[in-house]
Amino acid sequence: MMTQRKRIILTFPSLVIEKPITYHLVKDFDFKVNILRAKIVSGEEGRLLFEVEADEDDFERGLDFLRSEGVEVTPLSKEIRLNEKACTHCGACTAVCGSGALSLDKDTWYLSFDVDKCVACELCVDACPLGLLSVHF
Repeated sequence: MMTQRKRIILTFPSLVIEKPITYHLVKDFDFKVNILRAKIVSGEEGRLLFEVEADEDDFERGLDFLRSEGVEVTPLSKEIRLNEKACTHCGACTAVCGSGALSLDKDTWYLSFDVDKCVACELCVDACPLGLLSVHF
């Protein structure tokens, strides 16, 4: 069976914050979870960025469970934006990218972005002198 590994953002409505959602993903759907970032406050909407690994069937069943609980599931790639057309490939963002998601190609000197390595820390947002990066977390 194929294993899937993805980085996703979960958005919890305020009424769901008190439920053990992550516990059920691990116990009932055999998810391997690595929490990368979280903003959860009782009584408010919460957001959780995590990397998840699961067999294909368990993964889909787990996502269905999340949606049935009112949790919005968004791939991390949809929450990060880089205006590539305006980018000058100066590399300023790469200096603060500890995860290695942003790098300059050694042959072309063009900026490369690997969303699978990104942890949405937002350091690149402030580092870009042209303000071409945004993270919506």
